[in-house]
Amino acid sequence: MTRFSYDILARDGRARRGVISTPRGEIRTPAFMPVGTAATVKAMLPGSVRETGADILLGNTYHLMLRPGAERIDRLGGLHRFMDWQRPILTDSGGFQVMSLSDLRKLSEEGVRFRSHVDGSEHMLTPERSMEIQRLLGSDIVMCFDECPALPADRARIAESMRLSMRWARRSRDAFGDRPGHALFGIQQGGLEEDLRGESAEALAAIGFDGYAIGGLAVGEGQAAMFGCLDYAPGQLPEDKPRYLMGVGKPDDIVGAVQRGVDMFDCVLPSRSGRTGQALTRFGAVNLKNARHRDDPRPLDPECACPCCTRYSRAYLHHVMRSGEIISSMLLTWHNLHYYQELMQGLREAIEAGALDAFAASFHARRAEGDLPPV
Repeated sequence: MTRFSYDILARDGRARRGVISTPRGEIRTPAFMPVGTAATVKAMLPGSVRETGADILLGNTYHLMLRPGAERIDRLGGLHRFMDWQRPILTDSGGFQVMSLSDLRKLSEEGVRFRSHVDGSEHMLTPERSMEIQRLLGSDIVMCFDECPALPADRARIAESMRLSMRWARRSRDAFGDRPGHALFGIQQGGLEEDLRGESAEALAAIGFDGYAIGGLAVGEGQAAMFGCLDYAPGQLPEDKPRYLMGVGKPDDIVGAVQRGVDMFDCVLPSRSGRTGQALTRFGAVNLKNARHRDDPRPLDPECACPCCTRYSRAYLHHVMRSGEIISSMLLTWHNLHYYQELMQGLREAIEAGALDAFAASFHARRAEGDLPPV
């Protein structure tokens, strides 16, 4: 069996071009993971997601444990079979959703007791239970259980939360055990405090993980503050393991984070935007609801090779969005995911060529020009 491994193939400044090897296939990095919250990338067939260039999907432990249930998915052959995605899957730990979505939650050293946002049923999520759920799902990359406090928060609260997460990281590592071919990632916390981030990184490295995530960002602190943290946080983590920035993000967030040494990303933005009429393009965001598009025979992006751009006009996309037709979500989500994967491929090629700064400058200049002028 192929074991989990990570190889760095090229560098450009702090940026890395690499490959993660798993029994279910290779993941080219920098990588963007489309989010399949409830065992589906909304409005997309799994084969279509793969056609956009995605090597790996993200599944959500919190949502899947509540509905349809991890034990049921296990009985039905595991998450890959259940959702017909045979390539790698990363599952988050459930911790962030427990903090942000559930009612009547109570945090303790043991874990978090909470009521489901679905039906009000009571649950207890601990590091051990999170590892059990992710084992039942059969995900290839498992995230350790952590707490993510919302920012802004005072330093004492951030420090207390980070140290609790480090104790939970040890328990996650112990509960995960030895699972050849599967990987466990630790999650760095510490808010925007450089010394707390450093303490967290040291604690995680001492435990030992297959990869390391940067958690607790993109939670309201703004891009400038996030980039300020990313100027040091990736470098605090082990050099020879993948680095994953959780929940990020916008295309310009991704480019800036890659320049700062991040290898993996996930975000609901491309699929969520597609369902609300927003296309993410090399020109920036384009709102297909706007009346300016109703007589426009041009494609959304004449340089894009996705089905949305090669087969349909802006006028058609405007019509089906304003009419509430399901195909609007399908086409715009396909385009957005294709654009993200095209961006990742461009970043990988730029790193290999030692031309990342030039790529980033061109990326920002193109977006600054804005959308095509109206017809």
